[in-house]
Amino acid sequence: PVIEVFVDKGVPLGTAIAFMMATVGLSIPEATLLKKVMSLKLIAIFFGVVTIAIIISGFLFNITL
Repeated sequence: PVIEVFVDKGVPLGTAIAFMMATVGLSIPEATLLKKVMSLKLIAIFFGVVTIAIIISGFLFNITL
């Protein structure tokens, strides 16, 4: 429902999708779970790679749609 409101208010679809992915993929509970199996360096690398991938996918969706 939140993404639908964003799109209705004029937010580009790629940006809305990137926001939706970021709220799930870059959350504090996920970091807490990953802390049990990964070191802080690996968690930072993971968050960095996921952040870059989400930004790129948002741009690609905005360009193609």
